Amino acid sequence: MTSAETATGGEDAAQAIAPIVKPRPRDAATLILLDRSEGCPRVLLGKRSSRHVFMPDTYVFPGGRRDRQDHALPFSSDLHPVVLAKLSAERRTDRSARALALAAVRELQEETGLPLGETIGGRLHARLDSLRYIARAITPTGYPRRFDTRFFTTFADEAGISPDQVCDTAELHDVRWHALDALGDLDMPWITRAILGELDLLMQTDAALPFGSPVPFYRHRGRQYLHTPL
Repeated sequence: MTSAETATGGEDAAQAIAPIVKPRPRDAATLILLDRSEGCPRVLLGKRSSRHVFMPDTYVFPGGRRDRQDHALPFSSDLHPVVLAKLSAERRTDRSARALALAAVRELQEETGLPLGETIGGRLHARLDSLRYIARAITPTGYPRRFDTRFFTTFADEAGISPDQVCDTAELHDVRWHALDALGDLDMPWITRAILGELDLLMQTDAALPFGSPVPFYRHRGRQYLHTPL
């Protein structure tokens, strides 16, 4: 056996006995933007690049990982007290909870060009008061990256956003509005379609989407997805 073969065998043996790495879920936030200006509600979706490691070439809501500096981003209005209380119960402090909503607003602007708030001195001051907290989901094991994602939603008119100002970015392509009742066979991750189903049920109950609606929590145990209220 050559030295090269020995090295290769050693690496193979090490891989064989090494434990399977299960990445810990990282905090993330998503913003589901709705447009109700044309009768049937529409939702904003964009297609992830094929270069993405996580869920490439699929249509998703704008969103991403919470960054360390998100807790320090400026905001002009705070979360609704009910929303802040629910998030704070998970995150222990209001500041940490608010950072999740600020991350969602930041990602919306970075991925679609839409600012939810007012730009002052070159910085976006986020408007958080219209955000509803509607779901939470943790990526199952087996994925190269895992996220503990909070799903927020708001209406474009409530947030002061013009629906016709969306644009493609380096992170999301084909960014456009889709009617909730005409999504068809659009290639979406399972959890995206599940959250849209939750949203549709909420709107059938109350089209205004009350701030205190139950928040479903999707997480994996064994081979099953658990779906429980927070």
